[in-house]
Amino acid sequence: MLCTRCLHAEAAPDGVLCAGCATPTGFAAPPAGGTPRIWLRSPVGLGRATAILLGLAAAVDVFALGADFLMYDVTGDLIGGDTGAAVLDRADLADKLTAAAGSAQLLVMLACAVVFVLWLWRVRRNAEVFAPDGHDKARAWVIAGWVVPIASLWYPRRVVVDIWDASSTGDRPDGHALINIWWTLWLLSQTIGRALYTPFDVADTPQEIHDSVTQTMVADGLDLVAALLAAAVVLRLTRMQDEKAHQGPAVPVAV
Repeated sequence: MLCTRCLHAEAAPDGVLCAGCATPTGFAAPPAGGTPRIWLRSPVGLGRATAILLGLAAAVDVFALGADFLMYDVTGDLIGGDTGAAVLDRADLADKLTAAAGSAQLLVMLACAVVFVLWLWRVRRNAEVFAPDGHDKARAWVIAGWVVPIASLWYPRRVVVDIWDASSTGDRPDGHALINIWWTLWLLSQTIGRALYTPFDVADTPQEIHDSVTQTMVADGLDLVAALLAAAVVLRLTRMQDEKAHQGPAVPVAV
């Protein structure tokens, strides 16, 4: 009989898996020859890298919040009429820190986006092995879902939910609360951030900057929490797939 996991090689005489799929790592590719098929690949390395980058993103958000608070404080002093040398020096420092934080956030966000999508692609392919018919969106939406207008509001969440359900090890899929909270905060942080980009960029007077920074702090705070929750989703889903792969396929119960 064929291996029940890769559906490619012959299963061992005393089991339901071929030699490659029965390897303890559980992620070996099937032997060459025949029609190519999807096989399991370990998401652990990519998952750890993604979680580390998301943790770095959260750390950069903390730095950005510090710069925001300094800018908020110094513009408050300027609004109050304090234009002494010490206040002007703090204003210059706040301006430099805010610019540095913005650049760091952009660079880390780009790195996170690339590695996160690579990880998501891998766990989606694994999930198609676990549950070939358990996905509402085509695999192309793993990437396209983040960039297509309107669809980007819910397609990525749907993709992650389907992967989550396919990767669950129990009789019932685990709940989606963690995914829902992460996705809600992510959307809020992105919406607020985009809405504030132009006002903060054109803010000129201390009062205008003060008002813009107040809202920027909210966006940075939401992004901080969303990054930590995203890391939790990545680590949890990676662990689920690793455990499911090592369990092997379910053995039918004789009736």
